[in-house]
Amino acid sequence: MTLKRNAFYAQSGGVTSVINASACGVIETAAKSKKINKVLCGQNGILGALNENLIDTSKESKSTIAKLKNTPGGAFGSCRFKLQDPINQKKEYDRLFEVFAAHDIGYFFYNGGGDSQDTTYKISEMAKKLKFPIQCIGIPKTVDNDLPFTDCSPGFGSVAKYVATSTLEAGLDVKSMAETSTKVFILEVMGRHAGWIAASSCLAATKAGDPPHIILLPEVPFEKSKFISQVKQTVKKNGYCVIIASEGTQTKSGKFLADSGLTDAFGHKQLGGVAPVLASMISKMGLKNHWAVADYLQRSARHISSKTDLDQAYAVGAHAVKLAIAGKTAIMPIIKRLSDSPYKWKIETASLKNVANVEKTMPKKFISANGFEITAAGKKYLRPLIQGEASTKYKNGIPEVAELKKVLVQKKVS
Repeated sequence: MTLKRNAFYAQSGGVTSVINASACGVIETAAKSKKINKVLCGQNGILGALNENLIDTSKESKSTIAKLKNTPGGAFGSCRFKLQDPINQKKEYDRLFEVFAAHDIGYFFYNGGGDSQDTTYKISEMAKKLKFPIQCIGIPKTVDNDLPFTDCSPGFGSVAKYVATSTLEAGLDVKSMAETSTKVFILEVMGRHAGWIAASSCLAATKAGDPPHIILLPEVPFEKSKFISQVKQTVKKNGYCVIIASEGTQTKSGKFLADSGLTDAFGHKQLGGVAPVLASMISKMGLKNHWAVADYLQRSARHISSKTDLDQAYAVGAHAVKLAIAGKTAIMPIIKRLSDSPYKWKIETASLKNVANVEKTMPKKFISANGFEITAAGKKYLRPLIQGEASTKYKNGIPEVAELKKVLVQKKVS
């Protein structure tokens, strides 16, 4: 075992416009360390370790690594693969530690949401049982903003900025056409069990009557009659209505309005589109409407990312390395809010045992009494997270992104 050991970094789950900033934070900080030799990135998340497809980041130029901060998506490939209990998946765990040993990996960094933190925790526990010397650090990321303990999840602030901006712009479009054309516009955004993304649309409004007029959250049971009544009242009062709906909008019984009947690799229900379901209801009211699904656009819009979000994404990646080389394991760096205005924050830590598989939903104090709006307290929380414009370099009129060589290290395990 050499003095300087290698680090493994991988990205997991749905990607964001700033997850590569966390990767940049890991790689650049590791390069300055006297304890880390190389950062080997898993190609397509944890599958990169299981398949021994490890990308040697030392083969990339410093300028290319720096460009990761300008690049959306997952630069090294992500995956939706859930490690089960070590007893039921012993073969996979044996394989992981075989690869770690073969490539002298002493540091494990997994960048993702709740399921990813669960994976990191399980690996740390297995390492403890095997007495394998490896520091396991989870790096927070999720557009859903549903990780516990941290003030916000890196990736969320940029989605919030995109959704608030889209609400403002689309709202002006609908308002201008409402007299003789479209009366209702519905924008469907991500958010399975937590309505943080939909809630962020409230930041588009600067005065009473501004869009969004109705926000549908998973935390508030959907009542069809109440919804239809609210739409009618809004159109009568303003002449038009802009609705922002979480994909996880559900009834009192817990049934998703957009339940497709399918599940993903993590066992989550795949949602088939709440916007057209709502549009069908509104069409029966005789109101002309349009709907859109933000889908991948909301989480990949690096050109309109929040600088606050970008800075935090880089910071948690850099801090993860510092924690690992200090001998820490089974923890995740979190963002601690110090003040709202001016917004100040610092990095602290949380135990992965307490983070894994816990979802942080919208507190009741952030939701209005009628369930369709966000309170002043909610806006006070949300507003600082979209502040600042993350600079973007353009080439030939489009953003310039990192183009990695992705050189794989030679395989050592059969």
